[in-house]
Amino acid sequence: MRNSLRGGQRGGRIFSADNNNGRGSTQKFGRLKNSDPLEDDFTVRQKSLQLGDSPMSPPDAPLQEPSSPFSKSPWSSHLNPLPPSPPPPHSSAEDNNFSPNVLMGSLVREEGHIYSLAASGDLLYTGSDSKNIRVWKNQKEFSGFKSNSGLVKAIVIAGEKIFTGHQDGKIRVWRVSSKNASMHNRIGTLPTLKDYIKRSMRPCNYVEAKRHRNGLWIKHFDAISCLSLSEDRTFLYSASWDKTFKVWRISNFKCLESVNAHDDAVNSLVAGFDGLVFTGSADGSVKVWRRELQGKGTKHFFSQTLLKQECAVTALAVNPDATVVYCASSDGIVNFWEREKHLSHGGVLRGHKLAVLCLVTAGNLVLSGSADMGICVWKRTNGVHLCLSVLSGHNGPVKCLAVEKDRESLSGETRFIVYSGSLDKSVKMWRVSEQAPALMQNQSDGHAVPNSLSSAPSLSSGRVSPKKA
Repeated sequence: MRNSLRGGQRGGRIFSADNNNGRGSTQKFGRLKNSDPLEDDFTVRQKSLQLGDSPMSPPDAPLQEPSSPFSKSPWSSHLNPLPPSPPPPHSSAEDNNFSPNVLMGSLVREEGHIYSLAASGDLLYTGSDSKNIRVWKNQKEFSGFKSNSGLVKAIVIAGEKIFTGHQDGKIRVWRVSSKNASMHNRIGTLPTLKDYIKRSMRPCNYVEAKRHRNGLWIKHFDAISCLSLSEDRTFLYSASWDKTFKVWRISNFKCLESVNAHDDAVNSLVAGFDGLVFTGSADGSVKVWRRELQGKGTKHFFSQTLLKQECAVTALAVNPDATVVYCASSDGIVNFWEREKHLSHGGVLRGHKLAVLCLVTAGNLVLSGSADMGICVWKRTNGVHLCLSVLSGHNGPVKCLAVEKDRESLSGETRFIVYSGSLDKSVKMWRVSEQAPALMQNQSDGHAVPNSLSSAPSLSSGRVSPKKA
């Protein structure tokens, strides 16, 4: 099929775990409107500081200045290498045969900034602004497929179907070929042509779109920012910069509902628990919606506003036990609410210098990726959050995260494989353990702060600094 790109490692490279000094920003950034700094702030790639041999390059690669598209961005203006941190002290976790959090390697296919990730078993799907979706297996490029237009901003896997959300406002649906596991065939586009023609016959199906033009309500009029599945995996949610979210039935690809959710772009959406859906927006608010089934469709009712602030909400996540809702913001802070306390505010996690762009949860862990190029690993125990480590190694903002349970976990240890996608065009693979020793302690008010900023080590000599609200 024309949309299928087969092949093993064509152009893809993987290198062993690399080290890179953490780098931070000394200049405060402007207000973030959406979670894609490239969309608003840069159109031309810039040269970064000369850093010598890149840890992502083969040993025989010539000395060169790596290209840095974000070096002139308000995210990371005046980037300067931090002096090396002292090596991490000997950990008692090693004595207990628990492995620390480590960088396992990098997947590089220098064709675009990584905007989306999705992991399923031993497969990893990566989306970028090249319009290609690459599929990796056992840390090698396994296959790929390409959309006709629209960079890949979101990927969700629902059984045998793979849904991709794009910059052009469309959702494309793919399925692995029954004859060749390395081929992915496109089986649909949302909204479907049949649904589009049927709805277009009735004037009541038209709403005011951007620039005072009318369009069908089943279509997004701006970029899709995220995709999410309902708890029972029967509905697909799509959120967009057009200020709405839409509900799709997975079985027949029909659009059931469109909700005008916010006053600005909807940057994130997550289906939670008890039929609740959480949305976060560039207008600084987090809203809760209650889903009800009505006949063959759905109806979402506004329930409450969890947060209203000046800075944009950039990411949302619900932990696997469905007991905590996390919200990331452009001020570098992560807020959380607790289900058992009727969604009362539980506190904030402070560990980043710049905007938090993505969140992911696994077991008792929550990981936050930031424009400061670091990933904070937090562990929740008895309502208290501890920072286990700060993963550093990326040379650009961390845009997306995905996680799978490590099938090779040691006895008595809970480990995960974490994938991080960055605007440095690479995906890094980490092994993270819940039993790793903590770097941070939790204050009585629920705010997590470092024990010692001057000595708190990351896994590759990065440093963490709290960001004041």
